[in-house]
Order: sequence, then structure tokens, then C-alpha cells
Amino acid sequence: METKIIQITSGRGPAECCWVVAQVLKLFIKTLKEEQIAYTILQKEQGTENRTIQSVTVQIEGKGLSLFLEPWIGTIQWIGISSFRPQHRRKNWFVGLCEIENNQTFQIDEKDITYQATRSSGPGGQHVNKVSSAIRAVHKPSNIQVLVMDSRSQHQNKKIAKQRLQEKVAELQLQALQKHVKHQWENHLKVDRGNPVKVFKGSDFKAQKKEKNYKSKRNQLKTDLRKQLE
Repeated sequence: METKIIQITSGRGPAECCWVVAQVLKLFIKTLKEEQIAYTILQKEQGTENRTIQSVTVQIEGKGLSLFLEPWIGTIQWIGISSFRPQHRRKNWFVGLCEIENNQTFQIDEKDITYQATRSSGPGGQHVNKVSSAIRAVHKPSNIQVLVMDSRSQHQNKKIAKQRLQEKVAELQLQALQKHVKHQWENHLKVDRGNPVKVFKGSDFKAQKKEKNYKSKRNQLKTDLRKQLE
């Protein structure tokens, strides 16, 4: 299972480019659903006009992502008349779709957790204070800690503590990704207008030519390889 972070950006383009980003995002998500690839929107910068997006970052998870993304990564062109400025002479608008490198890792591991039994506090009278059933768990890499006293069973509290640590570490990971993405966005402001990987036309945003499904392309590569080996 692979995980990748994708950004669709208008760069410093005008409202028309931000509209194109919104259209590309819709089409991209539709394709992800068709291919049963899980996705999470990490960050979205709204444009100045309604129905426009300046930049959006999406985390995707699945198999064969590199091959799936091959026809998407690069410049995307839209040929059409601006609905914001109908009299504008320009009819070619460009946005970029790029992969953002991510080195943030906060995967939780049992060996990174320390557990300490402690006496419970709160309702229950003297009995609850005599039993060291509460568990304090610390995730050493992130220094996140939780104190669990939900149950009188030390074993059960330990299980709950690990689960809560996982939730907190996952939240920390998401925050780190969002911060990383915001920083990386500055590196992708300039959109290359040459050799677009996809071209769309008109207000209905129809593809200029039908793109091959990435699975079909993969099957074709396998067929070519078999022919070479025969």
C-alpha cells in the first residue's frame, strides 16, 4: 500500500485558473473513487471568486499509485472563455498538478511506548485509591502521553491507552502534513505552460482527447513485455 500527497495549484494565476483547479479536483476525485483509491483532503485554499480554489492538497492511499498518477502529474490546460471576464481575449489557462515529497513519519510502534501503573483518582472512595489500575502511557518519539483510568482492570486501561495514543499521534501527523504542505506550496507557484499532460475545453470541461485508463496502459506494457520474451 502506497501513500502519496498531491497538490493542484493555480500558481499565481487569476480567478480563471482557480476555477480550473476546482474542476480538476472534481474530476480527480471522481477518478479516485472509480479506481477505489482512498483519499483525504489535507488543505484547501479558496480562491477570491465563488466556486474557485487557489490550491488544494490531497493525500491518496492505494496500490500502483505511481502508474495511476503518471498521466496527471504536470501542467493541465483549459481552453475556454472566462465566465468572470467574458470580454477577455485570453482563452488558454494553465494549472499544475504535482506530487509533494513527504518525510514526516509518526508511525506508532509498541516499542516506542512506555507504560506506568499509577493509582486512580476520583470517585470510588478508599478502594479505588488503593489499587494501581490507572495507566500512564507515553509515546517517546512525540512525547505525547495519556492517563487512562476508565476501568478497574490494568490490562484494559493499557489497551485503551494505546488506542488513545494512536489517535493523538495520527492527529499530530495530520497537523505536520498540513504544515509541510503549506511550506511546500511556495515551491510550486510557477506553473509551466508547455507540454500539458491533459487538455480540457469549454464550460463543460470536456477532455480534448480520451486518455487511456492507467490499468489499460499497464496491461499493454505487460503484453509488450511478453512479446519481447517470446
